[in-house]
Amino acid sequence: MRSLVTIRHRRDFRAAGRARWFQTKSVIVQARDRRDGLPDVRLGLTCSRKVGNAVARNRSRRRLREAARIVLGDVGRSGWDYVLIGKPGTTATCRFDRLLADLRHAVEKVHLGRERSR
Repeated sequence: MRSLVTIRHRRDFRAAGRARWFQTKSVIVQARDRRDGLPDVRLGLTCSRKVGNAVARNRSRRRLREAARIVLGDVGRSGWDYVLIGKPGTTATCRFDRLLADLRHAVEKVHLGRERSR
């Protein structure tokens, strides 16, 4: 299982936002190949105020972080950045096994090579 490095700079979030993405019922995944030769998998998490109050946003981020640790350890690719975006009403409340399945499906779709998907 790979360790995940946290994305901290806005420019990295924006670069991932311009790259490939896929949306499921409970999460949006943005991903990009950094092409810098470094072997780490980087992860960024974001939940806007639309997700809910601070409690709901923090719960969503905690759930996304744990799901990413499980899923990206298996299907994440070295040298890629992944940004997971929480969705209003579903990320904080859906069943965790459903969140894992949605995240796995989204990451696999992102790696198929499409530039934009819905």
